[in-house]
Order: sequence, then structure tokens, then C-alpha cells
Amino acid sequence: MSLAVDGLISGMDTTALINSLMTLEAGPQTLLKAKVTASNTLTTALQSLNSTVASLATLANKSVTADSLNLYTAKSSSSMVTTSASTSATSGSLDLVVTQLAQAQSGVTAAMSVAPTVDYTLVASNGAKTTITSASTSLDDVVSAINTADAGITATKIASGSVDGVTQYRLQLVAGETGLAGAFALHAGTSAMVDGGTSTNLLTAPGAAVIRTAQDASITLWKGTAAEQAITSSTNTFADLLPGVAVTVSAVSTDPVTVSVSRDDAAVSTIAKTLVDSLNSLFALISTKSAVVNSTDSSGKAVISGGVFTGDSTVRDVKQKILEAASYPVGGRSPSEIGISITKTGTLEFDADKFAAAMKSDPAFVKSVLSEISSRVASAATSASDKYDGMITGKITGQESLVKSLGTQIDSWDLRLVSRRASLERTYASMEVQLSNLNAQSAWLTAQVEGLNASNGK
Repeated sequence: MSLAVDGLISGMDTTALINSLMTLEAGPQTLLKAKVTASNTLTTALQSLNSTVASLATLANKSVTADSLNLYTAKSSSSMVTTSASTSATSGSLDLVVTQLAQAQSGVTAAMSVAPTVDYTLVASNGAKTTITSASTSLDDVVSAINTADAGITATKIASGSVDGVTQYRLQLVAGETGLAGAFALHAGTSAMVDGGTSTNLLTAPGAAVIRTAQDASITLWKGTAAEQAITSSTNTFADLLPGVAVTVSAVSTDPVTVSVSRDDAAVSTIAKTLVDSLNSLFALISTKSAVVNSTDSSGKAVISGGVFTGDSTVRDVKQKILEAASYPVGGRSPSEIGISITKTGTLEFDADKFAAAMKSDPAFVKSVLSEISSRVASAATSASDKYDGMITGKITGQESLVKSLGTQIDSWDLRLVSRRASLERTYASMEVQLSNLNAQSAWLTAQVEGLNASNGK
């Protein structure tokens, strides 16, 4: 509890005096708070750096094997045929004619107001039978039973006019998959009735219709030659028509469509450039936060200030290890042979033309060098940013522990300063009391002297 003792007797501004003394007393705590601020700033910067290094590790890991750099591009001479190539593709070309597209079977039943039965049997193209039982002959219940049976078809109730004032409906049945394998028949009756030939196929009954038959997609290779060959697919995509190449058709063609596959050197170059750009972004981040700035204060005095990473050995080691991983020779040969070189300023430079020329003359060598660089960078970046024992992670943990320790010390100082303020307030309050007593004694003595003088006739 603060004591209001401002100059009652002495006339001194004791509150201001105590505040000044407390500022001096709090000097060590102020230094501790400054350390907390500095540590929090460093921790935030380290966390940002850690995220950047971790992203670099992820990027580099995508090209650590030579196979991951076996990139090919597949092209088609027609928009009706699209292609995609995987890393297992090889160069080549093929002519094909699209003779038929895949489609799913669909059909509608005859018009009805209620279902003929509650028992149904779905017969798949391979003869497999699925029993479906409806809760009632309500068409809504039948639709629900078919759709929840997960039997490979979807049913929809569609209005179909009326007869004698009674609304009629058809059930539209559509296979869930395209191709002949998705063909089906839906019988009104049990499996035994199907086997006995006494059930009714709802799609071939009077008034019913098959709207679209199930069919596979079909293409013809080398049409018009002795090697002409038809190939089918249950979908409109033909996987591995060429090694590692998927072909998807969207329309029937009359003229041959050429599918060609070639090595995608440009994509490999993009991977290399992206890796170099990411490395340079990391180095720029570290350099910016490590820069020493010369400036002057308001009085014109020279001031030298450093960045948050200035003099930090951990950050310096991380940068050095990653730079070495990216620039050291591979198999005794310099990465500069494929267009990746280190500059005088400690950054990397990517020469796209030199890389393209190297890919043209010796793609295997280029891929092996890029793969090794990627592997080394990924290893160095992972070692620095690993969430358990990474170099930067350890530094962050250390700073967090330091902040926690400093916080404990600051809290202790709070108690100490509260006690010190109370002590000062009591001291100055006591001083005022003593001054008051002295003033009272002085007044009494003065009165006594004056009294003696008066009695002596003076």
C-alpha cells in the first residue's frame, strides 16, 4: 500500500524522489527485460529461418534420385486425345484411330405407380447376383433400397405422365462404371426366380427400354496395315499404351492421331533453376539479417548496429554447410559444368543455356550431378531444420529456455522492487514524522524562551 507523504513537513516531492530511486533500483530488471525482447526477436527470426530451410529440404528431396529426373512429355496431334507421361516413360511415337468411346449402361423401366414386388435381383456382367429387398412396393422405397445396396447401379424416380388420374413413374437405372464390365440386368424377383426363368428383367419388359448399352472404349493401332490391332479399355483412358504413358480419348476419330513422347529437358532445367533460386533466397535471408549497419543518432554520433543473426555461429554454420552441399564437386567434377556455379558474393548462379547444352550432350551425367547436389542439400537442410534434433531447432529451444529463465528472474525482481518501494516510502514517511516532532519541539522551546524573557522583563 502506497503512503502519501509528499512534502507534508519537508516540502520535498518524495514521490518523485522515490520514483527516481526505484528507476535506479530497477536497472538490473530493465536489462533482463531487454534480454527477453532480444531473445524473443531472435527466436522469431530463427523460426522463420527454420521454416525456410525445411521447405528447401522438401524441395531438394523431390529430385534426390536420378529416376525422379527422368521427365518426359507426351503430346497428341488431336485435342480429342490427351496424354500424360510418368518417369517410366521412354521416347517414341504411335498412330491410333479412336473407333469407340466407353459408356455406362443406362435404361428405364416401364411406367408404373407402384413397384411389382419388394424382391429384386441385380445380375452383373460376370453373372454375380445381388439380392435387393425393398421395405415396400413404394417406388421411393425401391429407389432407396437399390441405391443403398451399393450394388453398382444408381436408381432415379422420374415422372412419366398419368393413367386414369394416377401419376406414373419410371425408374432410371444407370451403371456406376463404364465398359462391358459394368453391364447389368435388374430382375423383379428373387435369385431363385432368376435361376428358374420366372423373373422379369425390368429393362427388357414391355414399355421398358435400354437407353445406352454398356461398351468399352476401343482404339485401332496401325490401321490399314497388316499389323492393325484393336485395343479396348473399360474407361476412356488407356494406361501404359506406350511405356509410362496414359492416353485418354474423348471423341471418335476417322484420321489417325499421333501420340509422341520425348524427353522433357526443359522440366529438368526448371527443377535445377528452382533449387538454385531457393538456395539463393535462403542465403539472402541470412545475409539480410546478419548485416551490420553504420548510422548516426540525433546528436550526430556514429552508431553501429547488427542484424538479429549478426555473429550467430549456428546460423553461420547452417549457411556454410548448405552452400558447401550445393557447390562442392560431384565425382571430381564441378557443378559449374552443368551451369550451377558459386559467385564471389557467396551465392549460386544458374546458367540455363549451359545446362541445356549439357543435357543435350550427356543427360545421364547432368541428372547424376543434379541428383547428388539435391541429395546433399536435402541432407544438410534436414540436419539443420529437423524438428527433434536440428541445429536451428536446438538454438530455438535454447532461446526459449533462456526466456523462461529470464522471466523467472524478472518476476523475482518485481517482488524485490515492491519491497524496496515500500521500504523507501516508510523511510520518508518516518522522516516527515521526525521533522514534525522536531518542529513541535522547536516551537515549544521558542515559547519557553519567550516566556522566560517576559518574566525577566526583557
